[in-house]
Amino acid sequence: MHPGSLKVGFAGTPAFALPALEALAGTPHRIAAVLTQPDRPAGRGRALRPGPVKERALELGLTVLQPASLKAPEALEALRALELDALIVVAYGLILPPAVLETPRLGCFNIHASLLPRWRGAAPIQRAILAGDAVTGVTIMRMQAGLDTGPMLAQRTLEIAPRETAGELHDRLAELGALLMVEMIGAVARGDAHETPQPAAGVSYAAKIEKREALIDWSLDATAILRAIRAFNPWPVAETRLCGAQLRIWEAEAAAPGSEGAPPGTVLAASAQGIEVACGDGAVWLTRLQLAGRKPLSAREFLNAQPLGAVRLGEP
Repeated sequence: MHPGSLKVGFAGTPAFALPALEALAGTPHRIAAVLTQPDRPAGRGRALRPGPVKERALELGLTVLQPASLKAPEALEALRALELDALIVVAYGLILPPAVLETPRLGCFNIHASLLPRWRGAAPIQRAILAGDAVTGVTIMRMQAGLDTGPMLAQRTLEIAPRETAGELHDRLAELGALLMVEMIGAVARGDAHETPQPAAGVSYAAKIEKREALIDWSLDATAILRAIRAFNPWPVAETRLCGAQLRIWEAEAAAPGSEGAPPGTVLAASAQGIEVACGDGAVWLTRLQLAGRKPLSAREFLNAQPLGAVRLGEP
C-alpha cells in the first residue's frame, strides 16, 4: 500500500453515499470491502434490485458484503477477517453493534447530514427544511453506541436556499460530506485528527419521515405548507385531495396577501401562473402538480387537462 494509506471499509446503501465512495476510491487508501444492505424488491415485478452503492462498488471492482444484520456472528467474523484500520459509514441503514464499532483498529467514522447535535437521527435533511432552518451542514463523527452522539472530527456549514428542495439539498450535502470525509481520513492516517465532544445544548432529533406526514393540512400557514412541499420533494411528495382523488404537489411558491377569510384549501384562482390556494394564514401558488397515475405537470399543462372550478382542496 501507499505510505500513510489505510485499509478501510465502506458502509453505505443509497445515493447519498455515492459521492463519498467515489471520493474514497480516488485516494491512496485501500477499500478492502463495501458493506451495503441486501438487495430489495422493486418495481411492478418486485424483482430484487441492488442499491446504488452496490452497483457502483461492483463497477469499481470492489468486494461487496451484504449481511442482513451485523449482529450475526458470521457477519462479525467476516468484518474482523478484513483487519480494517477504519470503517467509513454513510447512510448504511443498519445498526452497528458495539462489537462492530470496536473492530477497526482506528474506529468507525460517520458522515451525518446535519450540524450535530442538531438533527440527530434518520431524516436530518427533511427536518431541517420543515423547521425553517437557514443553515445546515455535515458532521464527521466517531461512532459510538448512542444515536449520533459520538465526538466530532470535522464540520462544515451550508446555507439552505429559500426555495431549495430536500432532493437538491441532499445532493449538495452528499458532495460536501465526501470532500470533508477525505480530509478527515487523511488526518486520521497522519495521526493529527482532533475530536471534539458534541455540545450538551442544542440537541434535536430527526425522526424518520412517514408517508402520512405528506398530507397537506391547509389550516397551517402558507410558510409551513411551502416548507413541507420542499421537504417532501422528492419523497414522499406532499399531497392533498381534489374531489376525493389524490393530488401530489411537487412545487409551489408564496402568493401575495389578500386571501383573508377564505376557508383553508379553497382554490382562489387558476391560471398559467399557478393555482392559488388559501391557507390558514396566507395563500400559496401551486406550480407543479400530479394526479394519481399521471405524470407531473406545470400549472398550465395541468389546467389544460383538468380545468378547475370553485373547489376546495383536501376534502374527501
